[in-house]
Amino acid sequence: MTSETGVRPSEARRRLLSTATRIFYAEGIHSVGVDRIIAEAAITRATFYRHFPGKKDLVLTYLREVHEMDRSATDAAIAANPAPVDALLAIAHGIAQGIQSPGFRGCAFLNAAAEYPDDDDPVHQEIIAHRQWFLDTLTGLMADVDPETAEPAARHFVMLRDGAMASGCLFDPTLVAETFVRGIEGLVRTRSASYQRKV
Repeated sequence: MTSETGVRPSEARRRLLSTATRIFYAEGIHSVGVDRIIAEAAITRATFYRHFPGKKDLVLTYLREVHEMDRSATDAAIAANPAPVDALLAIAHGIAQGIQSPGFRGCAFLNAAAEYPDDDDPVHQEIIAHRQWFLDTLTGLMADVDPETAEPAARHFVMLRDGAMASGCLFDPTLVAETFVRGIEGLVRTRSASYQRKV
């Protein structure tokens, strides 16, 4: 089945989401209206509303799509590096690569959080869910490095990552990425060495 423009529904949805992801990330969410997304995706308004009841539904889908990309990259880093220290460093290197990538505009979730500060807003809740997943993942890995310091170490990792994401938009991204990786290496290796001394 195709729409009146001849575009298959699944293709139209993919095009809408791809367009929204590009523009939301580059320019912000509130500044971009549905009309622009419809025009750049080259679909009709009726097609848009068949896939997304409103803009907020599109925003939530955008954030879930970014979450899945982050999750896939993290899962791949863990699968390729069975040792927890190596997995943590691989995650850090992946973040560093992202900071140095063309068009980098910081963390999509931190950017969205600035636009959706209300705790009860579904978009804000989606942001918190993503960040909790990331913190939980790091805490699990850190627990295999040093169980006694796993939670504060994971929070330290997240704070270093958030700082690097913000700095990468303002300063030399290569320098920021290198500094971030060195910080994570120090964090992880210090915890590992400290735990080895205890046992």
